[in-house]
Amino acid sequence: MPVTLLLSFLVMLQPVDSLEALRHAVRSAAPGDRVTLAAGTYSGTLWLEAIKGAQGKPIVIAGADPADPPVIDGEAECIHLSMCEWVSIEHMILKSATGNGLNVDDGGNLREPARGIELRSLVVQDIGPDGNCDGIKLSGLRDFKVLECTIERWGGGGSGIDLVGCAEGVIESCTLRHEAGKGASGIQLKGGTHTVVVRRCHFEEAGQRALNIGGSTGLSFFRPEPRGFEARAIAVEGCTIIGSDAAVAFVGVDGARVERNTIYNPRRWVLRILQETRQEGFVPSRGGVLSANLVVVDDVRVLHPNIGDGTDPASFVFERNFWYCATDAKHSTPRLPSPEIEGVYGQDPKLADPSRGDLRPQAPGVAERVGAASFR
Repeated sequence: MPVTLLLSFLVMLQPVDSLEALRHAVRSAAPGDRVTLAAGTYSGTLWLEAIKGAQGKPIVIAGADPADPPVIDGEAECIHLSMCEWVSIEHMILKSATGNGLNVDDGGNLREPARGIELRSLVVQDIGPDGNCDGIKLSGLRDFKVLECTIERWGGGGSGIDLVGCAEGVIESCTLRHEAGKGASGIQLKGGTHTVVVRRCHFEEAGQRALNIGGSTGLSFFRPEPRGFEARAIAVEGCTIIGSDAAVAFVGVDGARVERNTIYNPRRWVLRILQETRQEGFVPSRGGVLSANLVVVDDVRVLHPNIGDGTDPASFVFERNFWYCATDAKHSTPRLPSPEIEGVYGQDPKLADPSRGDLRPQAPGVAERVGAASFR
């Protein structure tokens, strides 16, 4: 057997037991190889640059035993991938980094995105805790997936998952959890991010804005360059959003769809429409669609959107949403910026057990029509 094939075979066969050994093994890996890290706690940062798998044959970096995942107790970061392609990271716990928990970027080459990155079954926790520190930070990615990850407690000015200039990706079946009033956002999509789906995710007190669709980005950080929007063609579907100051914020958006989600008791607003990037050539925040969402609040004031100047609220479309204020049902109709199509107001959805986090509607027919339970 040639030496290179032998090394590749050995890389897949035996778990490594140090970050240095993991670095060496990954650098020796070939497309399709799986490199595993034994259970245990490892201090430091795993930095990998220009690791190249192939489409359909990713290089997989994983905990050896999914039932007992290794813990990387980070320094400034736990893991940093730069200029990598077709790499998957799976079944690890990343904690206690002072910067970002997991950072994946294009190495600053704004026109050569990192492609084919998959993050699966990771736990990222206790990042920061102060400053703009993200659980997972993604910059300049294409064809990416973030699947079945849990992000808990990130920096006071950061996001659970922060996307800058990313496209053609999916974030699915993830949980983002913080404490009331902590963190800036749960998932933030900005800097020219487009064509991304957030699907079946669960948000619990996930920052001031649980979903920040858009945001405010310095012009030099847009990928590949500023094109007049912070975010475009974003879909949020089948998610459950509990708490936060605002459930959903559209900020410098040029089209996004929020459909079949359950929104429960945000503290200040169900919805915000804002414009933070105001340089010449940027469109006013416009073209949002809210469809078949189930919204339940305790304070009727929370139902009314917060609309900032420099936006185009009349371009937003509202259709078939179900609005209910538990303490004042007869005033459950929100003051929307455009007429709603077939909205439902003031009917009790009879949630199963909100005190235990069970938000499934028990009223006849509701679960089939609106909210996360209706998403198939």
